[in-house]
Amino acid sequence: MDLAVLVPELISALPLTLFIMFVAMAAGFVLAFITTFFRICRVPVISQLADLYVSYARSVPVVLQLFVVYYGLPVFVAQFGLPDIFDANLAAMVGLSLYHGGYLSEVMRPAYLAVERGQHEAADSLGYGFFRKLTRVAGPQAAHIALPGYGNSIIYLIHNVALVMYIGAADVMATAHLVMERDYNQYQFETYLVLAVLYSALCLVAWAIIRLLERRSGRYTQQGARRLKLAPSV
Repeated sequence: MDLAVLVPELISALPLTLFIMFVAMAAGFVLAFITTFFRICRVPVISQLADLYVSYARSVPVVLQLFVVYYGLPVFVAQFGLPDIFDANLAAMVGLSLYHGGYLSEVMRPAYLAVERGQHEAADSLGYGFFRKLTRVAGPQAAHIALPGYGNSIIYLIHNVALVMYIGAADVMATAHLVMERDYNQYQFETYLVLAVLYSALCLVAWAIIRLLERRSGRYTQQGARRLKLAPSV
């Protein structure tokens, strides 16, 4: 097989793969933040529902979650008389967002709880409100603690994007299968090897970014903790 032909064909499907991944990454982060908030605050009923959502996201195989969204959302919206606008790409984004949000909540929650209680008390003694304490004290320290787990969740998300081919999304993996079928499955090894290199490159970029953020957040949290300790009490 001529790699000069294969690689451009796979690269042509990369924008859609990246778009699905980034949408799931952003939407999943928002879901995880909201879910973690309610799980920490323990709001009656809502917190139990948040726990149930996290259990579902972590327990059910990702490909099954995609099937549930792909086949279930049209049935759900039809109950309200709404048009079916859920194609395979949109279902892939919704399904991966729900998975990523539930998984990431289990990274955020223990990271926040790992922040020393003395840091919260020091912020309270300085008159910090909830949001100022979250953004200036607890949040940065929790983010530093959560970064390794967050990096793992991003890598898992990159891996699981390959599963969207099973609901018909035309991502890189689906394009590779179309190429192999066109060539009568003669070059399976070469095609899968190119895919392996491509996914490895994506994971390597994600790992490098997370490592950079870890170093920067480490310096920031150390400086913030020193300022908090040196600040006069009120």
